[in-house]
Amino acid sequence: MNTQVNAKSVLPKATNGEVSTKRAVLTVGLIFIASLTALFYVYMSFPELEQHEKQYMKLPFHIEDAKNLGKLLERYKDLYYFQVLAGLFITYIFLQTFAIPGSIFLSILSGFLFRFPIALLLVCTCSAVGATLCYLLSSLLGRRLLYRYFPDKAKEWTIIVTRHRHNLLNYMLFLRMTPLLPNWFINLASPVIGVPMIPFTVGTFFGVAPPSFVAIQAGQTLQKLTSSSDAWSWNSIIILCIFALLSLLPVLYKQKLKQKFE
Repeated sequence: MNTQVNAKSVLPKATNGEVSTKRAVLTVGLIFIASLTALFYVYMSFPELEQHEKQYMKLPFHIEDAKNLGKLLERYKDLYYFQVLAGLFITYIFLQTFAIPGSIFLSILSGFLFRFPIALLLVCTCSAVGATLCYLLSSLLGRRLLYRYFPDKAKEWTIIVTRHRHNLLNYMLFLRMTPLLPNWFINLASPVIGVPMIPFTVGTFFGVAPPSFVAIQAGQTLQKLTSSSDAWSWNSIIILCIFALLSLLPVLYKQKLKQKFE
């Protein structure tokens, strides 16, 4: 008798879980379609291109694509400034939201097309907004998948995050400034392991500024670049390492004080 009752009580939970997962997948799919619609609207609102220019109006996935797109947008930027700016803004957020590679080329393009302060604000804002949207999508679907297929690993990561909860902003800054983990992985994993949204978003906005500084500067010489790796030099890498270490100084100082007064 008890066995029958327990089995029946489990069935609705499993069914509810399946429905919730399907609903989450459907929601993510609808958001993806809405994002594609926004991209299509930006493309359609752009001025009529000449026939030979249409082949260059595409997402840049390597440096030659970025060069061709940069030349094209540079030609139209003076007359259609806000259309070009809005196009970069929406495209950048789209790539970040769905963890699609290629945002580095948009950072370089921003440095090529706009003055440095505008380009830096654009890249930091797009990174923060896109990463936060990716965070929300991951919290909707990623948590379910991780706890379903990797429950032990998920619990282990959650414990680590809980232990360092008061210093998450500093750790987020450190991760964004260093290449230890790719940005798309940080975006997808953060909500699953319990990183709160505010330190995640704030840490992303300020943490991407130093590496974006390098990419935007490289954009000023876009036509001379042969690959995206040309944007990096030993000097820029050393500077990023210094910034990353500085972001951890408050954590180390706080730990020293805690040990001293315990």
